[in-house]
Amino acid sequence: MIVKEAPRPPNEDLRLSTLRALNVLDTPREERFDRLTRLTRRMFRVPIAAISLIDENRQWLKSCMGLAARETPRAYSFCAHAILHDDPLVVEDALHDERFFDNPLVTREPRVRFYTGCPIKAGNGCRLGTLAIIDHDPRGLTDDERSALKDLAAMVERELLIMHPSTTDELTGITNRKGFLAMAQRCLSQCIRHGMSATLVMFSLDTQSDAHGPEAELGLTTFAETMKAGFRESDLFARLDSNEFALLLSHTGADGAGKCAQRFTALMSAENVGLPPEARINFLWVAVEFDPSRHNTVDALLTEARKAVHQQRRRGG
Repeated sequence: MIVKEAPRPPNEDLRLSTLRALNVLDTPREERFDRLTRLTRRMFRVPIAAISLIDENRQWLKSCMGLAARETPRAYSFCAHAILHDDPLVVEDALHDERFFDNPLVTREPRVRFYTGCPIKAGNGCRLGTLAIIDHDPRGLTDDERSALKDLAAMVERELLIMHPSTTDELTGITNRKGFLAMAQRCLSQCIRHGMSATLVMFSLDTQSDAHGPEAELGLTTFAETMKAGFRESDLFARLDSNEFALLLSHTGADGAGKCAQRFTALMSAENVGLPPEARINFLWVAVEFDPSRHNTVDALLTEARKAVHQQRRRGG
């Protein structure tokens, strides 16, 4: 038997950092998650429904109805395959799927034949795990059922967000300063360890964007949504304060980061056209390449970027 283990996502380091920053792994079962898996099992009339999170070497179940196990090896996990894509992974008959036909979860208990896993995402877009349904018999999934599973997965995402709001910006739903500092430090440590380049892009919004009210909030949420759509899954972005956003690009030098920022500026300009004048966001950006000899912490990198922003504003940039 050769288990066909899923490849690691390209943003695996960031994904794991994001997952661990939630501090949800190995926590006790909670009724609000169990309620969702009970509802899922009942809606889809399956014997097993689970909320699974994929750690470095295991699949850990925050909630599961129909199984007593709390974790399985990642190598055997169907969910490790599901987190490679945004859309749900549907396996109608595992015995006729070359990825799973000899998997111990198929050939032995719980004898999985049908599996569907809908990815569960963090605010930064990382796929942390799945909401999964499992049956002992082959079956399909209708378009309506697929949509319903996505809706339930979104409810799981909201519960995770509510559970750990300390690392998420309340207005925009993306990572906040606390979360950015924690994840960026891990990212920079990885870059040092593997000799990789990294660049910080600081976005400084005009001061009028710091206004309150629905128009200002619309502008800020649009800015954050455009960041989600405009950058790679391996990129770490955050709202650091009311008018300051940051983007950390690994495997990228200053020139590459500048091109990314220019593309984002074009995307945001297009979004501004559709916004009311009061909600439109004007901003400038600077890129600072990570240098371990000068930037011993993330704060040091941020400080240099803020100085560059200040200098650019003084020059009228």
